[in-house]
Amino acid sequence: MSCVTRRQALRVAGFSAAGLALAACGVQGQKAAPPKADAVKDFWAKQTKHGKVVFANWPEYMPEDQAPLKKFQQATGISYEYKEVIQENAEFFGKADPVLRAGQPLGYDIVVMTNGVQLQHMIDLGYATPLDHAQLPNFEANAGQKFKERAYDPGNKYTVPYTSGVTGIAYNTKYVDDDITSIEALFDPKYKGRVGMMSDAQEIGNFAMFALGIDPEKSSEADWKKAGEKLKAQRDAGIVRKYYDQSYIDAVAKGDVWVSMAWSGDVFQRQLAGEPVKFVVPEEGGTIWTDNMLIPKGAANPVDALMLMDYLYQPVVAAELDEFIQYVTPVPAVQDLMREKAKTAEGKDKKALEDMVDSPLMFPSEADYAKLRSYTPLTTQQEQVFNPIFQSVTQA
Repeated sequence: MSCVTRRQALRVAGFSAAGLALAACGVQGQKAAPPKADAVKDFWAKQTKHGKVVFANWPEYMPEDQAPLKKFQQATGISYEYKEVIQENAEFFGKADPVLRAGQPLGYDIVVMTNGVQLQHMIDLGYATPLDHAQLPNFEANAGQKFKERAYDPGNKYTVPYTSGVTGIAYNTKYVDDDITSIEALFDPKYKGRVGMMSDAQEIGNFAMFALGIDPEKSSEADWKKAGEKLKAQRDAGIVRKYYDQSYIDAVAKGDVWVSMAWSGDVFQRQLAGEPVKFVVPEEGGTIWTDNMLIPKGAANPVDALMLMDYLYQPVVAAELDEFIQYVTPVPAVQDLMREKAKTAEGKDKKALEDMVDSPLMFPSEADYAKLRSYTPLTTQQEQVFNPIFQSVTQA
């Protein structure tokens, strides 16, 4: 199954008008003090299992038969409600903010949000419940170390990853003879009019900074301005055909553009379909994004939520999820489990599993991981500086 619906929705969210409107309407200046360790300990000491959990997620992020959740219910006796109610981060935060601000529960025990400005608001405003890692043994044992080192949530105090993906470069091998390895291909005049860039401010900003040798996670306002100037020069030279949303993948596959910024899952699914599209993490760097599970403040069933979050970190369960989602799992053991399953599979199932196991789009190499960075961390004030720099390029 494809996750195109989910990624298509996600990219609308990054720096949408809704997100900026929220920033202007009172998010600023309400940052909550981090909870003290004793208070967190006392909170969890008072919580008990209730036998129910309500899980809010994105579309197409769970097998249609919901087998992992059914097995969780059988194993724990905890019933579940699974709701595909998150269509984009900004929209979800816009609905959640007034409810949580008023001290009311959202009605969900787990929500899944992408790292970025809205997730940062959830944490900064005290809307995310600090996690009790004593109740997350599977996470501690099975999560890859790289998924325990996220700059947006050091120590996984509030979140644990659900799945990840990579922003890199896709190119159509029917039209491009070169073995592209550098981000400079996106700025190369020989591809004039055949380059696709993303319209999302964080995505395009990251890639311009990579091209300048700047780490987005450590960048300054001066760095953003330099990146904006590089992108303006690229645009003014006629190199960019279009600033894309999800539609870039069709453009690459058809040859409307030959080289483009791209999301790993999109390209992998086109490869499975036999289309001449290749994906690379450029040597200068690529972006890793992560969709994270968190427990919203006031959740009715936090212990049950922790149990489900931890259950999904069992390798067999994580493998079942990743076979459906086809992005980067936070559980490294999944690759070996898929490899073993492929040995006994037959026909198309065998080929699909073998392709998944061997794909760097689902299982990036250590060399790929070393080049990956997250989005630029931004305060609300910084958003209002960062966003116009890049929108002045993509919306001109």
